[in-house]
Amino acid sequence: MITFDALVRLCPPPADPPPAVDWAQAEHALGTALPADYKQLVETYGDGIFDDTIWLLVPDSAHSDCDLHAQVTERDEILTGLWEFEPKPAGLLEAGARVLPWAFEEGTGAFLYWLARPGQHPDEWSVLYNEGRGPLWEQHDMGCLAFLLAVLTGTAETEYFGHLHEVLKPTEHRFATADRTLGTSQR
Repeated sequence: MITFDALVRLCPPPADPPPAVDWAQAEHALGTALPADYKQLVETYGDGIFDDTIWLLVPDSAHSDCDLHAQVTERDEILTGLWEFEPKPAGLLEAGARVLPWAFEEGTGAFLYWLARPGQHPDEWSVLYNEGRGPLWEQHDMGCLAFLLAVLTGTAETEYFGHLHEVLKPTEHRFATADRTLGTSQR
């Protein structure tokens, strides 16, 4: 709860609450439960972008680029093809392990995934960053909320997100909804 409160203080959520998510339906469609910290993010912020850098995926978003279900399908297809030619990250060599996207980095092709291992509770999933246009994967032994907060505060131990702190250099952190950024969808 401390991490969530810190994020809300750092980056205030939209004044209007996002649409409610039918979590039972979303998890049924994915075939897995989802982490509690992710649900809290979605219920507070909805689909949109943190500091013009990290897009949060949401079940049943009106914007296909922000729709968790659409991105799970798309990323599964892309990664299946990729892994015919490139090695999988070490964590995926375990039978039954899989990745599920939860966010992506603006303009880079990079995605943030959960590493879901068999028998592991979703709240124990760790974060994997894939640079998108290359074979490099970076593992972070924390949940999505803690990782997001670390990236926004510049404390994440990562080779990525330099653009956020070196070019954008936000003095105030902000979240912009997908509708505000992309326009109201007709979906």
